[in-house]
Amino acid sequence: MQGNPWISFLIISITFIGIAIGRYPIIKSNRTTIALIGVAILVIANQVSFENIPDYIDFDTIVLLFSMMIINANLKLSGFFGLVGRWMTGITRSPRIFLAIEILLAGILSALYLNDTICIMFTPFLLNLTDQLKRNPIPYLIALATAANVGSTATLTGNPQNMIVGVASGISYLDFTKALLPIALIGLVVIWVIIVKVYPFEFGKNEAFLFAGENNEPISYGLLYKTLAVSLALLIAFLAGAPIALASFIAACFLLITRRHQPQMIFSEIDWNLLVFFAALFVISGTLETSGVTSKLFNLNMLAEKVNIGNLTIITAVLSNLVSNVPAVMLLKPVVTSMPDAVAGWLTIAAASTLAGNLTLLGSVANLIVAETASRWRVDLTFWEYTKTGAIITVITLAIGAGWLFLFL
Repeated sequence: MQGNPWISFLIISITFIGIAIGRYPIIKSNRTTIALIGVAILVIANQVSFENIPDYIDFDTIVLLFSMMIINANLKLSGFFGLVGRWMTGITRSPRIFLAIEILLAGILSALYLNDTICIMFTPFLLNLTDQLKRNPIPYLIALATAANVGSTATLTGNPQNMIVGVASGISYLDFTKALLPIALIGLVVIWVIIVKVYPFEFGKNEAFLFAGENNEPISYGLLYKTLAVSLALLIAFLAGAPIALASFIAACFLLITRRHQPQMIFSEIDWNLLVFFAALFVISGTLETSGVTSKLFNLNMLAEKVNIGNLTIITAVLSNLVSNVPAVMLLKPVVTSMPDAVAGWLTIAAASTLAGNLTLLGSVANLIVAETASRWRVDLTFWEYTKTGAIITVITLAIGAGWLFLFL
């Protein structure tokens, strides 16, 4: 179905403005409802055929995201994240060392699982710990959010935008990780250095502290061992070149075979809001192409020839902070697929869209999760408090990312 490109452009522009702001005035809304309303208006305006909506949705990406949520839910129910937190407090007794371990763990776990999930699990733990230790929670919260974003750069399953890139590009899990893992590792070091420098009162003397609390979260060892074994098998399958969506789906379904936990316990942990948001975004971004908006606004072949790692990094970073990283990746898909070296383009937008998420508090969902959770504990992680550190981290890691990709590719 070929719609009117200018009508589609107007509807999609208003939709993306709403997504960027996060709500529409007057009505109660969030990014998911805004995206769904945009799809409905496109249908009403005959820019999209209702019968063709399933054709726009990338089934593999939705399945991959859904499957990783099931795996994460099993890890949570098993007590895995509480066990990790207990281990952290058991091996460190100084702020600098604790910060380093926190950043490393957040980065590694975000690479293996979804960065948003890591922030959901670890924010309450950090708030409780810093309260018991009488420490300033702000630098540790910023470290968690930024490390989760940077660490997730390393793998196709680290964050939603990487999943989109993986499915659309066909780049293998191993090749993707080989290209972007060094950026993530260097980025984690950068985070530690910047936070220590920005908060000298918290980390200047590096005095010892004692952990007075105790983590009594129950551990379900049977479920823990089972989930870790399945996760390891899944990682091996990824490295062996198995289709990531199919392998994740089989692993998730295997974890649903249980005699102890009711299915609703698992499904209550699924972020259905995010899945619906993704599906709607696929329709909206797909309409840009099918209605002719992209071809009217850009000569894709000419634009793709002029794009390189450097300027594509800047474009992606700016766009990611205007409309969020997932929509930015979807909007840039036509440009990347038209590039002479599409692999370089895919890796660039994957790295840049993720690293750009650290620029401001609104840059990624992970940041917002940390801030919103903190507010419920009466800890105010303000926009500017976050940005004064996040902006420095973003500029440095984007430069490192672009430089590494230029040398690597």
